[in-house]
Amino acid sequence: MLESDLSNIVFNKIKLQQDKNMSEDKSINNAVVLSINQRRWRKFKTLKRGYYSLIILMSLYFLSFFLPILVNNKALVVKYNNSYYFPAFRDLLDIPLIGAVGGSSFTSGETLGQIGNASECRYRELQQQFKNSNSDNFVLMPLYPYNPFEGTDVKDGEKFMPPLSSINGSSIRLLGTDNNARDVFSRMAYGFQVSISFALFVAILEYLIGVPLGAAMGYFGGKFDLTMQRFIEIWHSLPFLFLVMILVSIFDSTFFLLVAVLTLFAWLGPAAQMRAQFLREKSRDYVAAAISIGVPTWQILIKHILPNSLVPIITFFPFAVVGGISALVSLDFLGFGLPAPTPSWGQMVSVGLEHVTDGYWWLVLVPLSAMFFTLILVTFIGEGIREAFDPKVFSRLR
Repeated sequence: MLESDLSNIVFNKIKLQQDKNMSEDKSINNAVVLSINQRRWRKFKTLKRGYYSLIILMSLYFLSFFLPILVNNKALVVKYNNSYYFPAFRDLLDIPLIGAVGGSSFTSGETLGQIGNASECRYRELQQQFKNSNSDNFVLMPLYPYNPFEGTDVKDGEKFMPPLSSINGSSIRLLGTDNNARDVFSRMAYGFQVSISFALFVAILEYLIGVPLGAAMGYFGGKFDLTMQRFIEIWHSLPFLFLVMILVSIFDSTFFLLVAVLTLFAWLGPAAQMRAQFLREKSRDYVAAAISIGVPTWQILIKHILPNSLVPIITFFPFAVVGGISALVSLDFLGFGLPAPTPSWGQMVSVGLEHVTDGYWWLVLVPLSAMFFTLILVTFIGEGIREAFDPKVFSRLR
């Protein structure tokens, strides 16, 4: 009797262990196998500082494309004599290099009832005019009804207005005005879009030039590598600031001219990194195996070596954006950047330093604070990407 009970206990334990093993095997088979990039992204999401910085920066940059309907002195909707006008939305459709898709947003004041004003309609005054007339006409202004260009040419424009102030019953100036009575908050908002767009353009273009050249130098080597290295050494020794000064004196300083000039120097860093990566990877066994079975050279470069060489390039990208923002601010501060009256943080800092002893502290504090928070967000993103792509954490052998 005891032997049968003991055998039953042993049998039940074996059966329970088998059932447990079978359930574990099923769970393993049903589990989704994540790729290395998916695991890196999951790791990046656990790095809260970098992940939330990415969300904040992308959200702000996305909103910056809607500034014409959020921060503008042109009305969203105007109803006048049973006709409707949408000047701010037409500004929203004014696409760089393409033009105003929705047509010109210019509407004279006389068209909307401002007698004697043949120039651009002054919508804030028109809004007050319609309110006083008690008619069914109305003006719907953006959330912040000032643009970065208007100054003393409007009734409520006054130089050096302090933050959170207003005159003549107008809307509050959140961050005051500058030496030309231009609204500081609107210039800071539009300057954010200009700075980020400039840095992204430069970073993308420098990668498009530097990555292929560096890859070719590292893989092919020989005379091509030696020639390109000597060219890079000579090109790197050219004084960047003097070249910018010469070009600005010959051509009009524009956004894309500065992008092109900065890209001519910025591609040297990615090229050097990619050369080192390809020079190391081409000696690996998998490259020798690919060559031995007749894989075309372009496939070896793009499909085999390039994916194994992207980690340092990807982690460097946010810091390239930081460099682009800093370069534009520096050029604007020195007077060789974007032409006036383009909203620019560097120009705002320059104006603030000119009047810092006069007590207009916000002219320095506001642009410097905007630069600080933007650059620190990008830096946090770069640190998160660098940690997520760390080969000690994830590699193709794990």
